[in-house]
Amino acid sequence: MASDGFSDFFYTAPDGLRLHARIYGEANVGSWPVVCLPGLTRNARDFHELALYLSIKAARPRKVIAFDYRGRGQSDRDPDIGHYNVGVEAGDVLAGLSALGIEQAAFIGTSRGGLIIHVLGALKPGILKAIVLNDIGPVIEAAGLAHIRSYLDRAPRPKTFAEAVETQRSVHGADFPALADADWARMVAAICRETEPGWVPDFDPALVDTLAGADFTKPLPDLWPQFDALAAIPLLVIRGANSKLLSTTTLEEMQERHPGMEAIIVEGQGHAPFLDTGDLPEKIATFIEQVENQVRQK
Repeated sequence: MASDGFSDFFYTAPDGLRLHARIYGEANVGSWPVVCLPGLTRNARDFHELALYLSIKAARPRKVIAFDYRGRGQSDRDPDIGHYNVGVEAGDVLAGLSALGIEQAAFIGTSRGGLIIHVLGALKPGILKAIVLNDIGPVIEAAGLAHIRSYLDRAPRPKTFAEAVETQRSVHGADFPALADADWARMVAAICRETEPGWVPDFDPALVDTLAGADFTKPLPDLWPQFDALAAIPLLVIRGANSKLLSTTTLEEMQERHPGMEAIIVEGQGHAPFLDTGDLPEKIATFIEQVENQVRQK
């Protein structure tokens, strides 16, 4: 493990692309590992502080695997943008876990990562021991996805890190009044990379094209059948109080369909809450530990 708390892991996707993940706490064995799946344009760096907590500071330290999907972070870009979909990405995650010899784990999915968890529940349900969904559910609000597309379409190219921080604050600040300066800086370090022209988003720009044909004036297809298939798996849902993507109506129906579900509302944050803020790391660690203890006692 490197001095920054993780090691890089590269593996080959089913179609030959070279993909990347970060591995934290490799020596932590005997407990469920945790798999972290980021949002649409995000990458493994999104989970750095949370992964350090779960792998070092938690009462029961765990191995943590944080994935870069194809076209994000250190993973290869795909020449066929049609492969940028949750089905292919779920297959990539399974290939990575197979290469690591991981047969079961707790999963944390932010936004797109939560959709991938729904797919994993159909492809290989036995791998899911506990689930944390970060501001995502089986119904995506079309207005929220339209908002995401609009700022991706108009994303500026700041020349300095300070400009990049101010850009993120200007776009998202209204939804995230709870964030401090250090949170915004950490966000930019996670989602951007420095190039000669300036700070650019660390993903294949073709990803934006995958949203081009969507009609956001109509409701999007839902995943209720896939969500219902997760009913036997312990579930924690985190929602930003200002979220435009996960509505309170959807959250309430999720609780009705999954009676054992736990929920956390994060005040002062939107889509998606920063999982390294406040007491979220401790709450996530406690949830996973309690579920594992219950399974062991059966």
